[in-house]
Amino acid sequence: MDEEYDVIVLGTGLTECILSGIMSVNGKKVLHMDRNPYYGGESSSITPLEELYKRFNLPDTPPESMGRGRDWNVDLIPKFLMANGQLVKMLLYTEVTRYLDFKVVEGSFVYKGGKIYKVPSTETEALASNLMGMFEKRRFRKFLVFVANFDENDPKTFEGVDPKTTTMRDVYKKFDLGQDVIDFTGHALALYRTDDYLDVPCLETVNRIKLYSESLARYGKSPYLYPLYGLGELPQGFARLSAIYGGTYMLNKPVDEIVMEGGHVVGVKSEGEVARCKQLICDPSYIPDRVRKAGQVIRVICILSHPIKNTNDSNSCQIIIPQNQVNRNSDIYVCMISYAHNVAAQGKYIAIVSTTVETSEPEAEIEPALELLEPIDQKFVAISDLYEPTDDGTESQVRLLTWPQILSLCYSIFPRCLPQATLTLRT
Repeated sequence: MDEEYDVIVLGTGLTECILSGIMSVNGKKVLHMDRNPYYGGESSSITPLEELYKRFNLPDTPPESMGRGRDWNVDLIPKFLMANGQLVKMLLYTEVTRYLDFKVVEGSFVYKGGKIYKVPSTETEALASNLMGMFEKRRFRKFLVFVANFDENDPKTFEGVDPKTTTMRDVYKKFDLGQDVIDFTGHALALYRTDDYLDVPCLETVNRIKLYSESLARYGKSPYLYPLYGLGELPQGFARLSAIYGGTYMLNKPVDEIVMEGGHVVGVKSEGEVARCKQLICDPSYIPDRVRKAGQVIRVICILSHPIKNTNDSNSCQIIIPQNQVNRNSDIYVCMISYAHNVAAQGKYIAIVSTTVETSEPEAEIEPALELLEPIDQKFVAISDLYEPTDDGTESQVRLLTWPQILSLCYSIFPRCLPQATLTLRT
């Protein structure tokens, strides 16, 4: 502790572990601390199953039908990785993949009118989809061809669209797409949670749809990947990367005080010792006086003994319920994984439903998603606060970084065009 570091990182969630890893690779002297005795923080994977019951204060123990407790690794916060996305490229570039095995998620679905449909993302799928009528299919196919050919550096591919000024709403009008098609395009392909994107320039949305299609083309079935044994493996992978490049890790280490001098962070005090630093990065729980509540999210972990209906008996899938389909302001997500990913006992499935809380009855808000999962063996309900920093940390150098800021930092350290290597997936 009695040393000076370039950066001290508090908390071992995925965000913090990515940051400590890439900063160590960049030659920074990093100290990484966590008050908990385990990696992952709020994004950890809980094992055995008995521990999950304790965490949610359930009075009973898991029934024998749940199998062996140690066969379970249950994520507290669900996340699928886009196969051609920046995080996967970063995993490849830093060779964190040597510590992890991945499987492709078997399906990507969207909710419409109370039913589930496969998300069409190619010209062939568009023509075969039951989501649209015949003429709508042709218009949507033309839109997908436009997206596939689009190159922001080649004006010849713009087809009269100015990507920096034309809104996405106007692009939809150009191709005469109906509201249902707009819903699944914006929410199931571009993966926006709300409709705010409609009235801003279309460049980011077009690139998001291209990313979805390119990710789908990498491995087939769906654009998503998921690590065997759960997401808890990801923070540990980046933690190992940091350690290889000289990072120092301390788990089960209480943080007594963040030491400030002249409005600038100078160190962290723990058990009577002070580790000095030039910059501090942490999760919100370590700096309650520097964050404000920005909302809430509800997550419901559901244990099932069956795949979700109408998903072709998929062992894993994502279902997106667009906001307009259930009269909400934000989407509802369902992520399902199973025993095939070494996260559940044989024949068992884990579906995690999540959304932004909009009313005083959060559980009622996710009822459309829960109906898709019936029958449910066991539910674990969590409502968590979301926080945002009260300032950008430029003066104090106490930073709570968002995902876009992390990507920006990665671009400053790694090449912007990371290699197009391919992960070796488990079958």
